[in-house]
Amino acid sequence: MTGEYTRGNRLFSLVSKRLAVFVHDLLWIPLALFLAFLIRFGFEGMQGGWMQAFWSLLLLALPVQALVNWRFGLYRGIWRFASLRDLARITKSLLLGVAVTFLLHFLFFRLEGVPRTVLVLYPLLLGMGLSLPRLFYRLYKDHRLMPERGDVRRALIVGAGRAGEQLVRDMLRSGEYAPIGFLDDDSFKQGREIHGVSVIGTLDELEQVVARLEPDDVIIAVPSADAGFMRTLYRRCRDLGVHCMTLPPLSELGDEQVGLGGLRDIGLEDLLGREEVVLDEADIHAMISGKRVLVTGAGGSIGSELCRQILDHQPQRLTLLDNGEFALYSIERELRSGMDDPGMLHAVLADVRDPARMAQVFDEGAFDLVFHAAAYKHVPLVEENPVEGLRTNVLGTRVVADLCAQHDVDRFVMVSTDKAVNPTNVMGASKRLAEIYCQALNEHARTRYITTRFGNVLGSTGSVVPLFREQIRQGGPVTVTHPDVKRYFMTIPEAVRLVLQAASMGEGGEIFVLDMGEPVRIVDLARQMIELSGLEPEKDIAIEYIGLRPGEKLFEELFHDNEQLMGTRHAKILLARARRYELRDVQDLLTELSGLCGRFDPDTMYALLQRLVPEYQPDRRAAAPNTETQDRLH
Repeated sequence: MTGEYTRGNRLFSLVSKRLAVFVHDLLWIPLALFLAFLIRFGFEGMQGGWMQAFWSLLLLALPVQALVNWRFGLYRGIWRFASLRDLARITKSLLLGVAVTFLLHFLFFRLEGVPRTVLVLYPLLLGMGLSLPRLFYRLYKDHRLMPERGDVRRALIVGAGRAGEQLVRDMLRSGEYAPIGFLDDDSFKQGREIHGVSVIGTLDELEQVVARLEPDDVIIAVPSADAGFMRTLYRRCRDLGVHCMTLPPLSELGDEQVGLGGLRDIGLEDLLGREEVVLDEADIHAMISGKRVLVTGAGGSIGSELCRQILDHQPQRLTLLDNGEFALYSIERELRSGMDDPGMLHAVLADVRDPARMAQVFDEGAFDLVFHAAAYKHVPLVEENPVEGLRTNVLGTRVVADLCAQHDVDRFVMVSTDKAVNPTNVMGASKRLAEIYCQALNEHARTRYITTRFGNVLGSTGSVVPLFREQIRQGGPVTVTHPDVKRYFMTIPEAVRLVLQAASMGEGGEIFVLDMGEPVRIVDLARQMIELSGLEPEKDIAIEYIGLRPGEKLFEELFHDNEQLMGTRHAKILLARARRYELRDVQDLLTELSGLCGRFDPDTMYALLQRLVPEYQPDRRAAAPNTETQDRLH
C-alpha cells in the first residue's frame, strides 16, 4: 500500500511539473506576440486594426504552437538538466510553429494588419521566453551552463531504468561525463528521454551505435544483471575496443543511491557472479542485534567480512580474535574508523589451540554467538605440515566448541569447506573431523552447533585469484594444474551473507550447504583474468599446465553420497542430513590424535585420521610431512 501511495505521489508530481512547464510555455505565446506589436507600435499604436491583427494571430498561434511544442518533446526533459539538445529542440519547434501560424493566417486573413517587423520579432521573443528561463534555472542549480571541456568522457549507458536515471543525473551534475544516449531492450522506452538523454536503441544495436557515436565508455547501469549478461556485454565491448564499466550489484548497493562514486571496471566477480541472494534480514538482525558476538580468525578473508556484516546488525559487543598480529590490527583499525561507538569493539590476540587463554577469553566475554572461522586452509601447505593443520583445524575447533558448551553460548557457527567431502588431503579431512565433533557435541549441550559448508571464495587469502593476478602482472605464464580441473566459486560478501542466513535458520546439528551454482573450469578463470587485464590469452600471456598438486582433486563436491540433501526455506541454502557419531567415541579418538600430534608421529596419525574419517583417501603423491610449526592463523 505504501509503495502504491509513493508511486501515486511520484506520478502526481511528474504530471504537475509537466503541466506547469506547459502553462509557462503557453503564456509566453501571447506575451511574445504582444511585446512584438508593442515594440513596433508603442501603446498608442495598439488600437483599431492593429489590435484585431494581434487577436487573430494569437488565436492561431496558441493551439498551433502548443501542439508543435508537445510533438517535439519540450516536456519530456527536465529544466534541472536543460542542455544544448533541449535548445535545439526548442528552436525546431519554434520555427515550425511560427511558420505554420503565419501560413494559416495568410490563408485565412492574408496577414492583414500584421507588420513584417512582427514576423521577425515574435519568433525571437518567443525563443528567448522558452529557452532563457530553462537555462537560468539550470545555472541557478548547477552554477554553470555547460560542463568544462578537457577530460569529459562520452558515455553510452546500458539500462534506462532507475539506476540509469540516477547515474545520468549524477553525470549531468558533476560534468565529468557527457551521457550520449541509452541502450535498453524495453520497447516502451525506445525514443523516450531521461533528463534530455535519449534511448537510442536496443542492445542488439550496440555495434552500430558505438561505430556511429564513438563513446569513450560503455557503462552498464543494470545492478540486477547476471554473470551471463555481463560476460556477453564485456566481450562485445572488448571486441569493439571500447572501455566497459559497471555499477555495483544490488547486494552491494543496499540502500545507497547510484552515482559516479560507485562506477568501477568490470571485475572477475561480475563475470563469475550469479543471481543476487535475497536474505531474510529480519531473522539475521534478530539473531545478532544486542548480542555479544565472538569471531575467531577475524583477520582472515571470511572472518573479516563476517565482522563487517555483523556490525551492520548492531551487536552489543563484537570481539575479534586472531593469532596474526597484523591481520588483527588491520581489521580492528578498519572497523573502528567507521564506528559511532568504538568501545563496542574488542580485539583479542590469541591462539584457538591454547585452552587456558581461550578459557580466559570466554570468561571475560560472556558470548551469545560464536562464529568460528579460524583455520589453516591452504591445501599444499597443510599437506606438508599436517600436524599444524590438525592442531588448528581439529583440536583448536574442539577447544572453542567445548568452551561454548561450558558457557551456554546460544549458537556456535563453524565455517567449513567443500574439501571436507570425500577428502583427499589433510586440510579437507581435518575440516570434516571438526564437523563430526561439532555435530556429536550438539546432542549433549544447550549450545546449537551449526556448520556451513561452501567452496572457494574469490580473492581470499591464498586462493588462485591473487596468484593469477600476480602472474599476469609479471608477464606470465599463468600456471594451471590441469586443463579439466573445476572449482566452485562465490564472492566473499555473498558467502558471508549466506553463512549469517544459515546461522539464523539453524536449530543445532545441521550442516548447511551453500548453493555454489555451477563449477568453473580454472583454465577459463585464467583466460578471463587475462582478458580483464586487457591482454590476450596464449598470445600476450601463456597458460602453462603444471599437474595436480598433492591432495588436489579434479572436482570438488559439496556433500557426501550418504548425506541426504534437502531444501530449506532459503533457495540458496541446502541441508545435508549427515551421519551421526557418538560423542564419547569421537572424544577418545581426538585425545589419541592430540597425543600423536604432540609426538609428531605422522604415519600413525594418518591411520587414525582414516579411522575417524573413513572416506578420507590420502593422496600418495604428497611430500614428506614437515613438522616445523607455523604460528599464523588465517
